Amino acid sequence: MIAHSFAGNENFGPAQNLHGATYTIDVEFRSSRLHPKNNWVVDIGAASSILSAACSSLNFSNLDEKYPGEMTTTEFVCKKIHEGVKTGGGVQGYKKGWFKGGEIKVTVHESHKAWASYTGPG
Repeated sequence: MIAHSFAGNENFGPAQNLHGATYTIDVEFRSSRLHPKNNWVVDIGAASSILSAACSSLNFSNLDEKYPGEMTTTEFVCKKIHEGVKTGGGVQGYKKGWFKGGEIKVTVHESHKAWASYTGPG
């Protein structure tokens, strides 16, 4: 759950005013190979903990205050979450490069009709 606005940017119409959003977030870990011993692309438990940590600083925050001067679009939020997941989200024992696959795709859903994704290297 976040709050934000797109103040001063007429391209956003009424969303220029402060409003809230409740996001649903999906992360896809892409790899061209499976782990040789475990037959997985990623440890789902670790990925879940890392995603939760990567989102924790956004939850219940006003993105206008957290990122002053930025247009905190859904795409922007996707990229921020991607950066957090990629670097391990601050979870002990995980750091940049923890995911050995190829790409990480983050999708943020505002509703069943509106969502955006960002894909970048793992």
